[in-house]
Amino acid sequence: MLAIHGGAKVRDEPFPKRQLFGMREKNAVMELFDEAILTGDSIGYNGEQEREYEEGFVKFMGGGYADLVNSGTSALYVALGALNLPVGSEVVVPPITDPGGVMPVALLCQVPMVADADEGSFNTSAEKIEEVITPHTRAIVVAHIAGEPVDMDPVLELAKSYGIPIVEDCAQAHGARYKGKLVGTLGKIAAFSTMSGKHHATGPQGGVVFSRDAKLLTEAKRFADRGKPFGLETSTNVRAGLNLNGNELSAAIGRVQICRLREMIERRREIAQEIKGAISGLRGVHPGREAGGEGGVYWFMRFKVNTDVVNISKDDFAEAVKAEGIPVTNSYRHLPSESSWFTERCVFPGSDYPWGLPSYKGAIDRKFPCENAVKATEEHFILSIHEHFGSREISDIAEAFKKVESAYIN
Repeated sequence: MLAIHGGAKVRDEPFPKRQLFGMREKNAVMELFDEAILTGDSIGYNGEQEREYEEGFVKFMGGGYADLVNSGTSALYVALGALNLPVGSEVVVPPITDPGGVMPVALLCQVPMVADADEGSFNTSAEKIEEVITPHTRAIVVAHIAGEPVDMDPVLELAKSYGIPIVEDCAQAHGARYKGKLVGTLGKIAAFSTMSGKHHATGPQGGVVFSRDAKLLTEAKRFADRGKPFGLETSTNVRAGLNLNGNELSAAIGRVQICRLREMIERRREIAQEIKGAISGLRGVHPGREAGGEGGVYWFMRFKVNTDVVNISKDDFAEAVKAEGIPVTNSYRHLPSESSWFTERCVFPGSDYPWGLPSYKGAIDRKFPCENAVKATEEHFILSIHEHFGSREISDIAEAFKKVESAYIN
């Protein structure tokens, strides 16, 4: 009997906590406090800790330039700001993403144009991006949701043909690879989130802007620090910007974490492959299609319920699995085009800017139904995994999936 109907659960104990932070991170931070107490100097920013962290991040990425900022949302805001896009332009944005993956576009007085998802995926595609490109498009934001790479070659070819820069949102995809190349190195500039839920962290919140283009990254650093004239022969701030800096405490945590990142993502990959193998014989549920290949790093795993095979809805299937003690989430319906701030244009109070800007010449009332994205969220449930899952967690997940499928199979 299923647990949801009063039977015994597959698993009674909670899944293990991730335990992302340990003594190495604690000691790195305490050393800063000890030094501050000893010297009387304050703990600041743009110091040695940040330099070491950024060097470690760049080394992980195989070369380039990086700037630590205070959140992933700030990282995307800064990456876009570094492009100096004309006010009232259009920027293509992902169909499914955290609000912080789209709001920076509107806050920079650019009009977000939502590209639908590739069928069966949470990620977009070149075909869907081209559907929303207009003569006003000035940038494309590509997000690698769930740690799954977008199928990038067609996107890169498309962007090149239009002369449009790509900003990669790698918030959920630290270390993911597309055809052997790290995501974040494929576009013009990239944004990473390093908050405490991501693959590696710089503390409760944080972010990194990355580029292989030294001039562009310098422009990003200026924009992230109130337009300070880094690399210029002037004493005044050269553009308006916010104080979005990281800090030495965050960097101290990050420089320890970046050394562990490769190990953490490899373990996640192993766990995901083991889960896939353990449920490979099932017909009613299977892992979601990964359009960009097998280079994902699995911030979470997607599972599609085949309602032609089981006589139950996706939500009911997920609820039954959850009742067996497996911490799945029914849906990941984070569609910008459905958010009230987007549909009601709540960006700049007292106006409908950026849509209503006099300089915007596009279709002000364009709608974005994103049918593929909606369908994907309705067909998939998700399971967050981490590197401390063991063989018992993997076997319990598989057993619960099998138990539920067996109860509802046609």
